Amino acid sequence: MKKKRKVGFLTLILLMTFSLIISGCSSNSSSSDGKEKDGKTTVTFWHSMTDVTGEAVDEVIKAFEEKHPDIKINAVYTANQGEGQNEKLLTAVSGGNPPDVAYFDRFEIGSWAAQGSLEDLTELAEGSGVTKDMYYPFAWEEASYEGKLYGLPTSTDSRLVYFNVDHFEEVGLDPNNPPKTIAELEAAAEKLTIKEGSRFQRIGFIPWFGQGWLYGWGWAFGGEFFNPETNTATANDSKVVEALQWMTDYAQKYDVEDIAGFTDSQGTGAMDPFLTGQLSMKVSGPWEVSAIKKFKPDLNYGVFPMPTPTGENHTTWSGGWSVVIPKGAKNKDAAWEFLKFFSGEEGQKIFSGISRDFSVIDSVNEELGYKEDPILKEFVDILPVSHHRPVMTQGSLYWNELASAVENATRGNGTPEELLTKVTDKVNKELNK
Repeated sequence: MKKKRKVGFLTLILLMTFSLIISGCSSNSSSSDGKEKDGKTTVTFWHSMTDVTGEAVDEVIKAFEEKHPDIKINAVYTANQGEGQNEKLLTAVSGGNPPDVAYFDRFEIGSWAAQGSLEDLTELAEGSGVTKDMYYPFAWEEASYEGKLYGLPTSTDSRLVYFNVDHFEEVGLDPNNPPKTIAELEAAAEKLTIKEGSRFQRIGFIPWFGQGWLYGWGWAFGGEFFNPETNTATANDSKVVEALQWMTDYAQKYDVEDIAGFTDSQGTGAMDPFLTGQLSMKVSGPWEVSAIKKFKPDLNYGVFPMPTPTGENHTTWSGGWSVVIPKGAKNKDAAWEFLKFFSGEEGQKIFSGISRDFSVIDSVNEELGYKEDPILKEFVDILPVSHHRPVMTQGSLYWNELASAVENATRGNGTPEELLTKVTDKVNKELNK
């Protein structure tokens, strides 16, 4: 009799233990398919935004969850996301445990799509009525690879030439009629430059300073850097060569070593040479407006499009971010709903309204008042004709090789044609692997 009681007692203990284990498992906030006990689907969203942009994304999430009470966004801050810094995300994808959504540099979409690390969004977009004409053309194209969509664009920028109005008036240049042609730019730079011996007291312009990358000048000269039909780099396009030759001639005219001595001695922030009055013109983006307000609010300045040889067909180039669904995401449908909202008009109004980044939707930029600001209006107005960097698997390599070509050409280490042919061959060799 005692033996039977002992067995019964042990059985009761085992049953209670098993019951606790089962209840403990069921009390987890969500299951493997993202469903919570209250029926909500949890979408994990990785991003690297802090401060103002962090506040902006929080408000986007809040508004989304109000419209989609069945979906919860679990926002996870992940440092160092961006160009060449996505190791953690790549590891998560490789390990089969990626987030459902990631805030992603559009510049890297091509290489990630090619290696199969992003979900193809083409059918989801078609089924939802999300089309290219909703966005600036360059933004949609940069988020696509080989005719398929891999991300939805969210933010962007552009590049123009900033100029010091007081300097223009001082030397007799009309600030209401800034340079349109390359020849006019050169003439203005010469008038503005003050040089004593090998030392610049003030320099009118440095083509490669700030955001004066070869991409911008190559497109300004009418060149092309990539042929998407053949998937080949075309850095030695005759117009790109012409652009680099112009930069090289400029370096020789003012002595590249003297220019380097000037730029090497300059600082950033409040000590930026454009803000201190030591540089009369420079290529930069809309973020410069905030820097000027912070460090030199009384600066009398304006902006104009990057000049072209003919004074027509002005253009620029733009970068920016997107939202993507990493390959293997568990909650693809719910993630897509978040992507649509974030990159749609409502999400863009919230995000851009707080972060003050340009939207990829023209009507949003207009509604947020960017076109009412005389400076920002110029940056927004040129977006419809902006370029994006080539969508390719070797985007970072191409960028670095072009930068090296400019450095070598302006210092006399090879001709522009020779150097750009080497860039073309090197990048295409990697593309063909």
